[in-house]
Amino acid sequence: MPVFEYRVRDRSGKVLKSQMEAETANQVRDALRAKNLMIVEIKAPKSGLNADIKIPFLDNQPPNLKQIAIFSKQLATLINAGVPLVQSLAILQKQIDHKGFQTVVKNMRTDVEAGTPLSDTIVKYPKIFNRLYVNLVRAGETSGTLDSVLERIAAFQEKDLALRGKLKSALTYPVVVLVFAILITYFLLTTIVPQFANILSQLNAPLPLITRVLMAVSDFLKNSTLIIVAIVAVITYVYRWYYKTPKGRMIIDDIKLKIPVFGNLVQKSAIASFARTFGLLISSGVNIIESLEITKGTANNAIVEESIENAKNVVMVGEQMSSSLATSKVFPPMVVSMISIGEETGSLDNMLGKVGDFYDREVDEAVDSMTAAIEPLMIVFLGGIVGVIVAGMFLPMFAIIGQLSQ
Repeated sequence: MPVFEYRVRDRSGKVLKSQMEAETANQVRDALRAKNLMIVEIKAPKSGLNADIKIPFLDNQPPNLKQIAIFSKQLATLINAGVPLVQSLAILQKQIDHKGFQTVVKNMRTDVEAGTPLSDTIVKYPKIFNRLYVNLVRAGETSGTLDSVLERIAAFQEKDLALRGKLKSALTYPVVVLVFAILITYFLLTTIVPQFANILSQLNAPLPLITRVLMAVSDFLKNSTLIIVAIVAVITYVYRWYYKTPKGRMIIDDIKLKIPVFGNLVQKSAIASFARTFGLLISSGVNIIESLEITKGTANNAIVEESIENAKNVVMVGEQMSSSLATSKVFPPMVVSMISIGEETGSLDNMLGKVGDFYDREVDEAVDSMTAAIEPLMIVFLGGIVGVIVAGMFLPMFAIIGQLSQ
C-alpha cells in the first residue's frame, strides 16, 4: 500500500508531520479531517527513479544489538534530563536510520500517547525487545527508576556486544585459515596433481604409496564433487535436525563444554553471561524466581539451562540457590562460594557483578590463549597438507632422475 507524507495543524496551531498508508490521497484527507486536523500538505508517494530503493530482505531485518543499545542509552539520557517519554520517543524516531526500527518507535510513541505503559508496548516486538528487556522496563516503571534501568540495560548490552566481539575475533582467524586451506588443497588435488599423474604414467615410473593415495584422492575429488557437496548438505541438515531435539541439544551442548580449549571459553562466557544477566535482574527489582527463569532463556546452552532450572526449583522450596549450583558441572567452586556469600549477606547482586567482571577478564585471557594456540597449529596444518602433496608428487621424480643418472 502506498505511503503518503503529510503536514497538518492541530487545535493549538502546532504543525505536525507524519506518514500514513492509504490507497489514495482522498483517503488520507478524509482520515485527517476525521481527527479535526487542518491539512497543510499531502505528498504523494515517490515513484520511478525518485522512489526510495528498498531491498525486501534487508528492510525486514530487525535492528542489531548495537542499535538497540544506542536506543536504550539515548532514551535513558533523555528521560534522566527530564524530557517526557512521548517526546523522547519522538526525538529518537527522527534519529534512527533503520527504517523498520523507526516505524516501531513511531508505533511505541503512539501507544504511549494513548496511555499504554512502555513495557506493554515493547512486548509487541519480541524480535527487538526480548523477555529480559521487557521485564527490566516493567520493573523500572514499577519502581519509578526507568532511566536508571535503561542505563543498566544499555551497559549490559554493551558488555554483551564486547563479549560477542571477543568470541568472533577468536574464531575468525582459524575459520579463515581453514577455508583457505580447504580451497588450496582442493585446487592442488584437482589441478596440479592430475598433471603430475599424467607425466608419471607416461614415464611408467614406480609410484610410492603416498603418490598412489594422492592420485586416488585426486580422482575421487574430480569425479565426485557433487557427491561431496550432497554429503556435506545432508550432514548439516541432520545436525540441525538433531540439535533441535531435546536429547540432541543436551548431547551437543555437553560436547561443546568438553572440547579442549574451546570448551573452556564456552564455559567462561556462559558464566559471565549468567552473572551479568541474573545480577541485572536482581538489582532492578525482579523477583529471584522470575530472574532465574529469564536468565535460563538467555543461556543458549542446554547444560547451563538445566543447571539454572535446578537452581530455580531449589529456591522455590525455600533452599539456597548455591546448594544446587554446587552440584552442577558448569559452575566452579569459586562462583558457588561467592553466590553463597551473596545469599547469606543479602548482597547477591553485588557478588554477581563481581563474578561477571572476573569472568569477563577470564574470557579475555581465554581468547588470547586460544588464538595463540590455534595460530601455530593452523600454520602446521596447512604446511603439512602442502608438504604431503609436494612429497607425493616429487618422490617419483627423484627416483626417475636417480635411475637416469645411473
